[in-house]
Amino acid sequence: MAGIPFRRRKSRMSIETQHALSGYLFLVPWLVGLGLFVLYPLGFSLYMSLQKVRFTGSGMKFEFKGLQNYSYAFLSDNTFVTALLNILKNSALVIPIIVIFSLFVAVLLNLKFPGRMAFRAVFFLPVIFSTGQVLTEIFNQKAGSLDMLASYDIAGFIAANVPKIWADPILTVLNLFVVILWYSGVQILIYLAGLQTIGASVYEASLIDGATPWEIFWKITLPALTPFILLNVIYTIVDLFTVPLLNPVLNMIVTNMSNPQLGYGYAAAQGWIYFVMVFVILLAVLGLSRRFTHYGGER
Repeated sequence: MAGIPFRRRKSRMSIETQHALSGYLFLVPWLVGLGLFVLYPLGFSLYMSLQKVRFTGSGMKFEFKGLQNYSYAFLSDNTFVTALLNILKNSALVIPIIVIFSLFVAVLLNLKFPGRMAFRAVFFLPVIFSTGQVLTEIFNQKAGSLDMLASYDIAGFIAANVPKIWADPILTVLNLFVVILWYSGVQILIYLAGLQTIGASVYEASLIDGATPWEIFWKITLPALTPFILLNVIYTIVDLFTVPLLNPVLNMIVTNMSNPQLGYGYAAAQGWIYFVMVFVILLAVLGLSRRFTHYGGER
């Protein structure tokens, strides 16, 4: 009799083990893909960033250089450092514009009015059509800027009254304003999903208590959307830092890959510097978000 509970426990553990193994079995294709197409390329690029890579008739030749590629990027390649600073300044302006604009549009599209599904589709269509080639063609035809910039000489006014360190990124954002707003489609959908999580009874109770629409937005809607705001900020950061149209750093890395003096090793070092910079920005955003993000169930 004393052995029966043990046998039952052993049988139960074996069933749990079988379930765990079946779960890992389903994960095998993803793990293989992660190893072959993510971890291995990352490791190999890190290895190349420490080498001088040359192509010969017998294949790739590696000459160990240590941290020379990294020191050259920071100390000698002024164009690379300038490009990093420019994309940081541009992103500091573009990211708030996209996040706030998409929030404003999502709140409007969440209202009940005839044809709102059609309006939602209109705001999401640019996400479908905004491939790299389409955006490049729009940019080349000067269709991404606002006509009033030339009509009212706004560029001249900004250049005359704003310090040059900020005038250039502001003019860059204005010249690509229409294209930038095209990148708000996914964010609008995320906000709409977040707005659906707020129960109608909460709004009804607040209206009964005499709250105004302005108070409802700031005290109910906005706090409930803070997790979705964080998600949109992270998504927008990753999206903007990987778009070649607004990103001279990516184009510089691709160009240096075919440069016989610099080559794959230096391009890999630039890629890792850029990756670490974006990763640090994401960590900073996640760290700061703890004070402002309110999740469901928290007091």
